[in-house]
Amino acid sequence: MEGTDPRRKIGAASIGQFGEIYDFAVFGFSVPILAVHFFPASDPVSGILSTFAVYAVAFFARPLGGLAFGFLADKIGRVKVLAVTIWLMAGATAFIGALPTYSSIGIAAPTLLVLCRLLQGFAMGGETSGATSYILESAPDGRRGFWVGIIWFVAHLPNALVALMLVLLQLLAGSEAYFDWLWRVPFLVGGLVGVVGFWMRRNLEDPKEYRDAKQSSDSAKLRSDRRAGIKSMIYVLLIQPIQTVASYLLLGFMYTFLVRDAHLDSLSALISNALAMLIVAAMIPIGGALSDRIGRKFVLTVGAIWIACAAYPAILLAASGTFSGAMLGQLLVAVGLGLYGGATFVAAVEFFPTTFRATGHAVAYQLAVAIFGGTTPLVAAWLVGHFATPIAPAYYVIAIAVMCAVAVQFVPETKNVSLRTAAANKQPGGDHADDQSGIFVRTLR
Repeated sequence: MEGTDPRRKIGAASIGQFGEIYDFAVFGFSVPILAVHFFPASDPVSGILSTFAVYAVAFFARPLGGLAFGFLADKIGRVKVLAVTIWLMAGATAFIGALPTYSSIGIAAPTLLVLCRLLQGFAMGGETSGATSYILESAPDGRRGFWVGIIWFVAHLPNALVALMLVLLQLLAGSEAYFDWLWRVPFLVGGLVGVVGFWMRRNLEDPKEYRDAKQSSDSAKLRSDRRAGIKSMIYVLLIQPIQTVASYLLLGFMYTFLVRDAHLDSLSALISNALAMLIVAAMIPIGGALSDRIGRKFVLTVGAIWIACAAYPAILLAASGTFSGAMLGQLLVAVGLGLYGGATFVAAVEFFPTTFRATGHAVAYQLAVAIFGGTTPLVAAWLVGHFATPIAPAYYVIAIAVMCAVAVQFVPETKNVSLRTAAANKQPGGDHADDQSGIFVRTLR
């Protein structure tokens, strides 16, 4: 690694990842309160569903942001784009904390809330792929999974930190004060991420891998990379769904589920969810490091099967209405999710050649998150209401997990693939024995 201190590279990439998940975590944990403040109070159920719908809106802006910022990241550089996305993301979050409520300005309140969510999603569309590509291209050979896992470890910390922040605010000021006005503070704090992130990212340089790839590419090579990149986008869409569904089941749905359907008190729900997300965060670099040693596909397969087996007992335990049940249920999902995520995050960017990495990954990843992540809380809430059973979301998770466990067997192994070329091209030098057979066939051999 050349130039900038490796620790600074990891820190600068991580701060944006931290900020993007922080923004979404604050909104997810605040759904019950936002439903009251930004929608008519006459129908509480409709208010909850409407707020989840606003939550989902940002996900549908993410592919557009991914296309715009991904193209720019491939064209003008990773660092320049990352400087813009962190400001846009943090500014939209802070603005939510300053919005007037429905009782003050009527329909304009939810309209402005939707606009802020669109800006958050647009910025996140470029941040995720830009930061992950930057670290992948800066990491030493043989440790790409671990390095990418580190920035996603940092990205998942806000899920726990936000929950703990909300607990402390309610304990110190009381639930009434928090419900009345103090809920705005976590959103306003999100604005500080932009200041800190911009400071940390100043004077960074693009990775040598990116600079060399850009200098050595001609028009024919760029066209070839784009054609290979289309196939790589399909690979991302095959492996991403269960990571996204399980993640947003915990992040965007579980807290509201525990409070509203399992009738657990809000503090216990927050604490259990925070601890579960810490387990997810800790498992991601472990999953990444394992995938560096034994391959991405093996870890992906084990993670998907784990989630499929854990989903039903996890939801059953969470619905018990006890803290221990909520904790154990979420823990079951968290372990499998962390393992799967550790391999997914690195494999998804390794599928692409360097000249098309940010664009291709951003569009495919954000499309998968929009379809599966943004809708998961809404789908899960609808399933609970429609089937009149809190266990219903488990069947949705199981179905997605099984499909991904099968789909993983049809994507190439990327552990040793050359970053300059797409895994879809099956260039020499990659671990392509795994391209031709399922992971269990390789294990038997």
